Amino acid sequence: MPDDVEDKQDRGRPTHVVPARDADPTRALIPPTTRTPETEEMKELAATRRAGASAWTGTLVRRAALDAVAKLDPRRVARNPVMLVVEVGAIVTTIILAQGIVTGASGFGFVLQITLWLWFTVLFANFAESMAEARGKAQADSLRATRKDTPARLLRDGHEETVSSHDLRRGDITLADEGELIAGDGEVVDGLAYVNEAAITGESAPVLKEPGTDIRSTVTGGTQVVSGRLKIRITADPGHTFLDRMIALVEGAVRLKTPNELALSILLSGLTIVFLLAVATLEPFAMYAGGPVSIVVLMALLVCLIPTTIGGLLSAIGIAGMDRVTRFNVLATSGRAVEAAGDVDTLLLDKTGTITYGNRLAAEIIPVNGASDTEALIAAKMSSIGDETPEGRSTVALADELGAPASAVPDPDAQFIAFNAETRMSGVIQDSHSWYKGAVDAVLASTVQRDVPGLQEQVRRISEAGGTPLAMMSDGRIVGVIYLKDTVKPGMRERFDELRRMGIRTVMMTGDNRLTAATIAKEAGVDGYEAEVKPEDKIRIVRDFQGQGRMVAMAGDGTNDAPALAQADVGLAMNSGTAAAKEAANMVDLDSNPTKLIEVVKIGKQLLITRGAITTFSIANDVAKYFAIIPAAFSVTYPPLNTLNIMGLATPQSAILSAVIFNALIIIALVPLALRGVAYRPAPAGELLRRNLLIYGVGGVIVPFIGIKIIDLIVRAVGLA
Repeated sequence: MPDDVEDKQDRGRPTHVVPARDADPTRALIPPTTRTPETEEMKELAATRRAGASAWTGTLVRRAALDAVAKLDPRRVARNPVMLVVEVGAIVTTIILAQGIVTGASGFGFVLQITLWLWFTVLFANFAESMAEARGKAQADSLRATRKDTPARLLRDGHEETVSSHDLRRGDITLADEGELIAGDGEVVDGLAYVNEAAITGESAPVLKEPGTDIRSTVTGGTQVVSGRLKIRITADPGHTFLDRMIALVEGAVRLKTPNELALSILLSGLTIVFLLAVATLEPFAMYAGGPVSIVVLMALLVCLIPTTIGGLLSAIGIAGMDRVTRFNVLATSGRAVEAAGDVDTLLLDKTGTITYGNRLAAEIIPVNGASDTEALIAAKMSSIGDETPEGRSTVALADELGAPASAVPDPDAQFIAFNAETRMSGVIQDSHSWYKGAVDAVLASTVQRDVPGLQEQVRRISEAGGTPLAMMSDGRIVGVIYLKDTVKPGMRERFDELRRMGIRTVMMTGDNRLTAATIAKEAGVDGYEAEVKPEDKIRIVRDFQGQGRMVAMAGDGTNDAPALAQADVGLAMNSGTAAAKEAANMVDLDSNPTKLIEVVKIGKQLLITRGAITTFSIANDVAKYFAIIPAAFSVTYPPLNTLNIMGLATPQSAILSAVIFNALIIIALVPLALRGVAYRPAPAGELLRRNLLIYGVGGVIVPFIGIKIIDLIVRAVGLA
């Protein structure tokens, strides 16, 4: 889609549209195929970051494995109470193992295997977290490669001097010419240039930058001027630039636990304490019954009873959720923002540029005043063929589609009349003939006709439908009307239907009148609309929905959107927008595509579903482990417990070892699911809950029975127990 801006003016005023590249008056700024090596390098690095590193490359696995070992430091494990208990258990059994070696006690092999698998359990949990972090660190490395010490042309006291980009401070004025890298984040105060932002967005198509506009005045350090010249006011000190914040975000340096994650951590910690107290009281009872249980067996029992699966994967799930958003070219300031997106039930979308293209395009060509269809089509095509605005190009395309004669093409020596604010018409004069189109009152004023049959009826119909009518004139005679409408983007109705199935209400906001808003809302298929919205009304609308107990998401790019973005539960700012909007929002879309809110909501829901599914599986598979380890641990003291050995495990030692091995292996087996996320499809919450309970609840009970039995057979076959 061309780089256009909001066009809400009628044809009676100058049309504020940036034409397509081939019609842009600044097209001379762009060299035909010039690409510098730096531009290609930045494009390649950004494309790698955007695609996301494969989860199982040798480099990432090695990095994650080393990090997993480093994370055995108890000070780091202490952040995860469940795994801290497992590590303490591993330390205790290691001490017992060492004592057994010194004293020559029996059962050395069994204690050694339990000890190793307890350490493996902690390592596997650390590995899961490290794998989730590894892709973010790989993306951060690619971003660091674009952050270089760039020479900056600093204007100071009217003189130009060259300094390091690290020496720039907020408020400094710098220059950037064609082929140079922009030294720091800033706002354009003078000049006009195309900038390659591949280092940030992954897209090599240059973006026009100019002063005085919300969406084209901001530039980012590390991007490159392709053509033109800019004078830039620096808006960020070193270490606080947009690139610095991106690096910190993608590598997880600023990740904080979300409210749901904290709540789940508290629940898991509570369950761990309960099972710890329960296991601690078993030894006195066993001694009283005359059959004491060893510390190693009690440690194995404790580790199998506490929810180690979700405890080991919880952090990885949260990090992977942020990584999925980042690879979608959206930066979330925290996991809280991603999680909040999953709870969103109301989506506020601006009409222009989000639901519609933002350009009025020709929808109908209607003959009036007794003219034939062919006359109207010829007038539409001839009067528009020199008009390079979206309206003009779409009119020519529609006329050709409806059967305008192929001969209706101006001669090379024809005189083209460009649209201007005074005449409010455009057209072409060829030989003794002329064709014009323009605002209805302007066209009427230029002809002697006053009562044109059918004209006012069509003008009224188009206006009531929220469109813009243009009158056409051939040789001084009005022959037809062009119906211009702000076209809804293809597929929007289907996307809104999908959101409706997800339980999300969509509301369109527009400054248009209620009649136009209602027409567009009906065509797009949104659930509601807010018409005649002024910038200051947006925060009121957000608060009104929040007052109804709803979780609200909205997108914006301008300074006047900043209060509403800050108020919304999920605020998505466009990278092309102002610094104020990006600071206020909790997400930034590097592609500046407002409809990406829909994808962000899906990713948020996938994060919540993944966490819930693995939690369900973790608690469910503990049930099966009870049947494996409790009968084995106490069968000597309480022989009737053997009836619970429904898996038919060979020996008490084999049963305990098999349960501990399964407990460790299931963590590593679920790492791909934690990183990828549970597949999500739009459905009501009740249906999703039933499906996940069936798959991960029932499956969580069945899988351990099968897994532990298979491990028991292997252990017995090779004589490990």
